[in-house]
Amino acid sequence: MKLSDVDTPAVLIDVDRVEANLQRFQRYANGHRLAVRPHIKTHKLPRFAKRQIELGAVGITCQKLGEAEVMADAGITDIFLPYNIVGHAKLDRLVALNARIKIAVTADSDVAIHGLAEAFKNSTKPLVVLIECDTGMGRCGVQTPDEALALAKLVDGSDGLSFAGFMTFPKTGSIAQTEAFLSLAKKMARDAGLDPRIISNGGSPDMWRAHEVTSATEHRPGTYIYLDRFQVSKGVGTWDDCALTVLATVVSRPTENRAVIDAGSKALTSDTLGLEGFGRITDYPDAVITSLSEEHGVIDLGACASKPKVGDRLRVIPNHCCVVSNLFDEVILISGDEIIESARVAARGRVD
Repeated sequence: MKLSDVDTPAVLIDVDRVEANLQRFQRYANGHRLAVRPHIKTHKLPRFAKRQIELGAVGITCQKLGEAEVMADAGITDIFLPYNIVGHAKLDRLVALNARIKIAVTADSDVAIHGLAEAFKNSTKPLVVLIECDTGMGRCGVQTPDEALALAKLVDGSDGLSFAGFMTFPKTGSIAQTEAFLSLAKKMARDAGLDPRIISNGGSPDMWRAHEVTSATEHRPGTYIYLDRFQVSKGVGTWDDCALTVLATVVSRPTENRAVIDAGSKALTSDTLGLEGFGRITDYPDAVITSLSEEHGVIDLGACASKPKVGDRLRVIPNHCCVVSNLFDEVILISGDEIIESARVAARGRVD
């Protein structure tokens, strides 16, 4: 199959750019003696998870049990699941997964910890638990180092659980705030006789400043493997580093300055992440994807010197590539304009 034969909309993954992106950050992390534990939510492909480990990652990060189960089935044996696991059904699955591989989870409440302790009280293999800290993101996590220490003590005193340290998903740009919280939590834990051997930081927007969070022992980048329009806007990489594009066809030109493509919110996502429009068209960078319905993307060509015709195929760098991965059953792996193979997105839809 040639690239011109690929039906649209489709996701194209440039494997050469993927490899360059992975190697670039691994070299950076190695230079700063920082462990890499990449988040697979961006690609959801076992082949790329294995490649990340081959290049030096200590393991991977998954956001949900379903993703972790897929990766474990594919042979990945060291997985971090930074999520509160609540409810008997999920706890039973976690017990089964812990028996198969090395896995760690997070918790940010006594309720979550008591649930984990009840599920693992008779286990011969303790569950590794980190305390999640809110260092400014405003999502999950304890609000103060004092709360972090209290939960660390609760984990340490619970049969079937093993306290390992602290984790955060920080607010972009909050390097000093993140370090202040984590360093204090780490000191307080050590003063209390605990061993916070893992301090896990994350995120791609600030990944080139990860070494400035000096308390951290590992970093969890996700989007770095593909990059996208948002990451370029944050200076993480350039347009030439973006490995994922959505291939779409112009299906209508109802006016001189309007084009419509066969990729809507089900292909590009409706995420804007504070950006204008819904993606960057590589061959028409002055065009603006102004709106999306489910199956249509409307493009304003008013600022373009040349304009596409009905039937032309466009490649779009999405605002947020992670969501795009979860919208397609398969992706097309390419090197330049050569198709390598079609790959099933193994962990797609595993939000359970």
